Amino acid sequence: MYRIALCVGLLLANTLGATAHAAADLRLYGSNTVGAELAPALVRQWLAGMGYGQVEEEIEGEELIITATNKGGKRLTVELDRQGSSTGFAALLEEKADIAMSSRPIKPSEVAKLKKYGNCDTAACEFVVSLDGIAIIVNPANPVATLTKEQLRRVFSGELSNWSQLGGSAGPIHLYSLDDNSGTYDTFKSLVLGKGALAPGAQRHASHTFIAKEVSKDPAAIGFVGLPFVNEAKALAVADGEAHAITPGNFTVATEDYVLARRLFFYLPEVTAEPLARDFVDFAVSDAGQKVVTEIGFVSQAVLAGPVELDEKMPEEYRQLAAAAERLSLNFRFLAGQIKLDNKAQRDVARLKAFMARPENKKRELMLFGFADSNESMPIISLQLSMDRADTVADLLIKQGMRPGKVRGFGNAVPVASNDSEVGRNKNRRVEVWVR
Repeated sequence: MYRIALCVGLLLANTLGATAHAAADLRLYGSNTVGAELAPALVRQWLAGMGYGQVEEEIEGEELIITATNKGGKRLTVELDRQGSSTGFAALLEEKADIAMSSRPIKPSEVAKLKKYGNCDTAACEFVVSLDGIAIIVNPANPVATLTKEQLRRVFSGELSNWSQLGGSAGPIHLYSLDDNSGTYDTFKSLVLGKGALAPGAQRHASHTFIAKEVSKDPAAIGFVGLPFVNEAKALAVADGEAHAITPGNFTVATEDYVLARRLFFYLPEVTAEPLARDFVDFAVSDAGQKVVTEIGFVSQAVLAGPVELDEKMPEEYRQLAAAAERLSLNFRFLAGQIKLDNKAQRDVARLKAFMARPENKKRELMLFGFADSNESMPIISLQLSMDRADTVADLLIKQGMRPGKVRGFGNAVPVASNDSEVGRNKNRRVEVWVR
C-alpha cells in the first residue's frame, strides 16, 4: 500500500511540475549570473511597462516564478530557472525554455544542436543584454594590487601556493571558485586556466555573494566573482601580455579593454521565437532595459564619454588626436582578418547615433581609430586592415547621418590584451570611437 501511495505521489508531483512549466507564459533558463538579480529585475520592469501589477513571486531552489495581473484581470507568469549557462541551451533544445540566459558565448557544439532554431551565433539569435567583468578579489588588507593573467593561471592551477611568490606576505593562498555549472566559471576557465585544471584544494560555491563574503573575511583568500558582487572585497588590476594592467570598472568593462571583461547574453530562437519572448528581449536591450542593468550593478551598453590615460608607447599621432578628446565607452569589434562587424557592434551603431543626437553632442567631432591584432598579417598589411576597419565603421555612420572628422588606422599598435590568445586578439581587433 505504501509503495502504491508513493508511486501516485511521485506521478502527481511530476504532473504538477509539467503543468507549472506549461502554465508559464515566458520561460527563461540558464545563467545564475544573469538570472539571480538582473533578469528578474528586467522582468518586473517589463511587466510594469505593460500595465501589470500585483506581482507575486515564489522561489524554490534555483527556480523563481513571477506572476503579475493587469487591470483587466489577465495574469502573466514568468519562470526563471537559474542553474548555469549550459542548462539554458539544454532547455532550449528540450523546448523547456523560450530564452536561454548565458554568461558566455554559445559554443559551436551548442549551435549545431540548436540548428532547428536557425543560426544561434548570429545577431538574429544572440543578444548582448549587459557587460560584466570577472573581478579577481582578495581581502582588503592584502598588499597585492596587480597580477598578470599568467600569474592568475599559476595561482588557480595550484602552481603558486604562497603569497610571498606574488609579492605579498608569506602564507598559504586560499582559493575560492564558482562551481562547474556556472557560466562565470566557464569563462574564467577559458580566459585564465585554458586547458589547465583548477587546483583540487579550491573551495567551490554556486554563489558569487557567498564567495565575496568569505574572501573579505579571509586574509589569505583569492577568488573571482562578477563585477557587481565585489562588495567588501578588493578587486585587483590585471595585466595581459604586453598590455598594461587594467582595474575592472564600468568604463574599462564597457569598452571591454579589461582583460576579464565579458558579455552577458539572451539567446532567442530565430525561427520559432514566441512574440512575448521577442518583446521581452527587445525591452532588455532598449534604453529602458539598460537603465535596469545599471540599477542592478552591471555595466549597461549606454554610451558614455570619458578620459583615457595616454603613454609614450602609443603612436605620436594617436596621442596628439586623443589628448584633447574623450573616448566613448563602446568599441566596434571584428572577426579575424575581416572587416565584418561582430553581433554587438551591429547594434552599437544605433546607440552611437542616439548619443550623437543629444543637444550637447551635436557640435562635437567624431574620430575613429582602427586597430588589428599582431597575428593577422605583416605590419604594412596590418596597417591597411586597421584603416579598412575604420573606413567600414565610417561608411556605416555616414549612412546614419553621422560624418566622422578623423578616420585613422594604427595597425597592431596599442594592444589592450595579449596577442598570444584568440580572446586577446579579438580585443585588439577594434575601432575605437572618440569625440572632441
